[in-house]
Amino acid sequence: MGSKAWLVEDESAREMLDRVLTERPFLLLPPLHRVPLRVGNIVEIVGPSPSAKTHILIQAAITCILPRQWKGVNYGGLGHLAMFLDLDCRFDISRFSDLLNHRIMEAANGSSSEVDCQIKESEAQNATTKPYNEELFASCMRRFLYIRCYDSSEFLATLKTLHYRLQKERETHGVNVHVLLIDSIGAFHWIDRGSSSFSLEGDTRKSLHLQSVTETVVQEIRKLLLVHPMLVMATKAAVLGNRYSMNDSKRNYRTWSAKDNLHSRNVTSSDQQVPYREYMPAVWQSLITHRILVRTTDADFVNGEHQNVSTYLSEWLLPPLNSVDKFIVRDTGVFVLS
Repeated sequence: MGSKAWLVEDESAREMLDRVLTERPFLLLPPLHRVPLRVGNIVEIVGPSPSAKTHILIQAAITCILPRQWKGVNYGGLGHLAMFLDLDCRFDISRFSDLLNHRIMEAANGSSSEVDCQIKESEAQNATTKPYNEELFASCMRRFLYIRCYDSSEFLATLKTLHYRLQKERETHGVNVHVLLIDSIGAFHWIDRGSSSFSLEGDTRKSLHLQSVTETVVQEIRKLLLVHPMLVMATKAAVLGNRYSMNDSKRNYRTWSAKDNLHSRNVTSSDQQVPYREYMPAVWQSLITHRILVRTTDADFVNGEHQNVSTYLSEWLLPPLNSVDKFIVRDTGVFVLS
């Protein structure tokens, strides 16, 4: 091929941009909307329980599996697969189905995606002039992939075999998994920490310690993203209190190898102050590209029906943004209050 032939354009800049955004679209989902999230990002949603962390994951999954458009109706979705790894073992599929149904009904009835303080909750719940389409509902549910893990060994086994599962699902559905959702990443931390070691998949010849478990999890996620580029979102429970240095986590893991301690210094060199004590090992912290803190507020939001709705606060810690957003959770989604 000559140099002139190589330089001949086969698509315009607009066409290239449309193609890239279609293949790897950004996720702009409240309350994560201030930072465009794309494949390759690993987002940690940290906060006390309850603080709507799982609900944010669910809405991200629904946005992923909904189509962008379907039979002339704009649903604002991505039309991709979503994989949900349930480590908390409290996922309610009926609740997920109801929330998906509400999103479909909202779009079918032409409801605005932006809801302010004056919109009534009953308007979204009773929007039944056009009932949801069963064909669309079933299609979306097929794009939602769910795995429940009861302990760290099952979690590791899932990650090690996930490549083949994702490959099979891509061949079946013709689209990739765009979002990998993990709820919650610290579910087995304290159990594993209380045990000196445990065997992997019944193999007593190989015992895993807490640090090696986390290290293996990080390695498997990194390898997975090389073959299957995805946006990874993980929730993590935390107890809020005084402001702590991220460097405090190093003092909690004095048994880590010299390699891990060096990695920890690289990650926490900025000595960021956070309003909770970090308990996950430094190797996990090194994996995170984005971190957002969510928490409840003491005050309730009163809508037009004079019904109390719980309100939450969100604050970006990584990258650090000098702003705090207030948001509410409804069946039709998560909405930021102005």
